Amino acid sequence: MFDDKILMITGGTGSFGNTVLKRFLDTNVKEIRVFSRDEKKQEDMRIALANDKVKFFIGDVRDYDSLANAMVGVDYIFHAAALKQVPSCEFYPMEAVKTNVIGTENVLKAAVAAGVKRVVVLSTDKAVYPINAMGISKAMAEKLMVAKSRLVPKNGPVICATRYGNVMASRGSVIPLFIDQLKGGEPITVTDPNMTRFLMSLEDSVDLVLHAFENAQQGDIFVQKAPASTVADLAQALKELFGRANAVKVIGTRHGEKLYESLISREEMAKAEDMGRYYRIPADNRDLNYKKYFVEGETHISELDDYTSHNTERLDVRGIKELLLKLDYVKEQLDA
Repeated sequence: MFDDKILMITGGTGSFGNTVLKRFLDTNVKEIRVFSRDEKKQEDMRIALANDKVKFFIGDVRDYDSLANAMVGVDYIFHAAALKQVPSCEFYPMEAVKTNVIGTENVLKAAVAAGVKRVVVLSTDKAVYPINAMGISKAMAEKLMVAKSRLVPKNGPVICATRYGNVMASRGSVIPLFIDQLKGGEPITVTDPNMTRFLMSLEDSVDLVLHAFENAQQGDIFVQKAPASTVADLAQALKELFGRANAVKVIGTRHGEKLYESLISREEMAKAEDMGRYYRIPADNRDLNYKKYFVEGETHISELDDYTSHNTERLDVRGIKELLLKLDYVKEQLDA
């Protein structure tokens, strides 16, 4: 599907963008456009890759015109640009709205206008039952995606989304922090030892996006089944891998953090399609004719619970270590 096609990645200098580039550079894709507002990261990537297939576009998803200019001739878009840090979004919620909500609207609007064929919006488990500004803004981005998918003309793009949990060793995540603390001889700072999080690799996140890309119908959201662990067990697994005996310091929950995350709500489980490794959540395409629902109502009631990091497969310390040893970042840090 990607042979001789032009792919654009918003937020393309991030961890996801770098992993996509590794996956696609040796394929027959015609061109990969990296769209972001950070010229320093673009320059570093340009020097490191030295590949004419990769084109760099300075712009911001908050600015429609910069997106429209970058999308000329684009076939496919992976929309990864977002504000992702929970505490910073709590302090500056309008910034989260501008990037995660308005920015997503701009991407989708520009994609339709440019005649793009497919758009995958990257979302997060924090969008399910959101309690923080980051999650709320990403939930709104999902709602925008579904709403826009209803209005796409017949020859317009297929618009869908993926939703995943913590991506291990991604920029700003807890694993690089713990490793730095271990190597520096500092205490490992754990917010809540009983807190659980899904564990996915960057390669998993790209696999999920490609699955959505190949299988999506308008407005679909795709979720990958993933194991989880407690933060305490993750810290212990890293201590054992690196052969360190650093103390663990419990510092308390940060702004807007949950005890556990949900990838699929109970309401979504009622209509979710189990595809083996993935779930497909179809769009709610009922119209605004509410009168009939007073008579007919919704007959499909879920007998399933939410799909959360508390009730998914729970890895023990040994299982976490096996998973960590598959990560390039961890292997590099062990060899350093």
